[in-house]
Amino acid sequence: MQKHIKITLTLLCFILLFPLLTFAIDVQLSGIKVTDTTDDLMLSLKVEGAFNEKLEEAVLNGIPATFSFFINVNRVRTAWADEQIVELNVTHSLKYHNLKNHYIIKKSWQGNKPIITESFDEAKKIMSEINDLKLVPLKTLRKENRYQISAKAELDKVKLPFILNYILFFASLWDFETEWHSYEFVY
Repeated sequence: MQKHIKITLTLLCFILLFPLLTFAIDVQLSGIKVTDTTDDLMLSLKVEGAFNEKLEEAVLNGIPATFSFFINVNRVRTAWADEQIVELNVTHSLKYHNLKNHYIIKKSWQGNKPIITESFDEAKKIMSEINDLKLVPLKTLRKENRYQISAKAELDKVKLPFILNYILFFASLWDFETEWHSYEFVY
């Protein structure tokens, strides 16, 4: 009898935990490019692997998704601690409007002006990319100094109505956070 209980409990644990193992998300930053204009230092990058099947399903069901990007620019010093030049936190949000059958993307660093598209693939692409984000004015950088730009991205925790927290307890499976990626250069 106890043997059957142990087997049943083991199978039950496996059935309940297996979905957690299969939905692990491998998300990373790629295509990091640092450029400059005549006045500013600019950053471009993209998030790869952010949209898994469950996140796509959630968006299509009207649950908004928000990516947060954390970006630091530091002057690298050998004898002292690095000097922080700027710390930025920018967000991209995506919402599906099912009555109008289109997607609305807002980027905080572009004044949250709505970008509207009917293509989910295009919405995912817009959501996952930062192109030419102004980091700092070039006049704040010192010539012949080393600088490091560090960046990471994460999917903000899904905020569901109170009652849905109990029904959709697996929503935490949508969360991701990339590793910090760094780029060094001499100005």
